[in-house]
Amino acid sequence: MYRMDKRKAQAKTLRVFRKVHRTTGALLFVFFFFISVSGLILGWKKNSNGKLLPKTQQGTTSNLKDWLPVDSLHTIAIGVLHNNVSPGLSPELDRIDIRKEKGSVKFVFVDHYTEIQLDGATGKVLSIGQRRSDFLEKVHDGSILDRHLGTDGVIKLVYTSVMGISLLLFTITGFWLWHGPKRMRKTAKRSVQVMS
Repeated sequence: MYRMDKRKAQAKTLRVFRKVHRTTGALLFVFFFFISVSGLILGWKKNSNGKLLPKTQQGTTSNLKDWLPVDSLHTIAIGVLHNNVSPGLSPELDRIDIRKEKGSVKFVFVDHYTEIQLDGATGKVLSIGQRRSDFLEKVHDGSILDRHLGTDGVIKLVYTSVMGISLLLFTITGFWLWHGPKRMRKTAKRSVQVMS
């Protein structure tokens, strides 16, 4: 009798886990799709032959003593942005990425995905490119909605929390959906052996 009750409890637990797994999957299908596709593409960004992320160019020297001051490089980058890309683009910086070992510095802007690479020592333009991977990162972590709605990271925080908890639930329920039937068969086998 105890073993029958145990089997019923296992079956009930399995049904609950199946329902949670199915419901979570159905409700968050679109989000899982975007996360998986954008994550897959982002994994290849450095191997995209410059399509997603401009290649880091080689400057003349990695010795920082020979480099121009960062404010001078910044002035050059803004000039290049307005003269070579578009005079209407915002010069507000997202970050300055110094690649000492390559002798180059990258200027990445907030309101568009333009990247300007300069030689750290001469200020010569090494590359002007689009960082499509930055757009994909914003889609991947939900921060693209914060950017468009001006919610200062709130949507990203909620989105990543919900998706992280959902993925954890998926992992637990998926494991149980695989392991539960094996456990039930083992319990049933023991019951048959005890009865015979």
